[in-house]
Amino acid sequence: MAKRKYQRQHTVRASLNVLELTRAGSSLNLQLFSGGRKLGELEIGRGSVYWTGARKQKSRRIRWSRFAEVMNELAYDE
Repeated sequence: MAKRKYQRQHTVRASLNVLELTRAGSSLNLQLFSGGRKLGELEIGRGSVYWTGARKQKSRRIRWSRFAEVMNELAYDE
């Protein structure tokens, strides 16, 4: 039986800014794409996570505790 070949639907571009891991300003920036169209950007830092939508100018701050709550709801609650 031949294996199916799947096309990628999502792409992620990453950039890492490391001044010093324990200092502010160190972050991981992820740009998320689906089918060539930008979904948004996720900036992961020491203090929180920032989300910027594809066509938005301002980012939204999400604290780590809130991020954990949302992920737990998505992963474990039905």
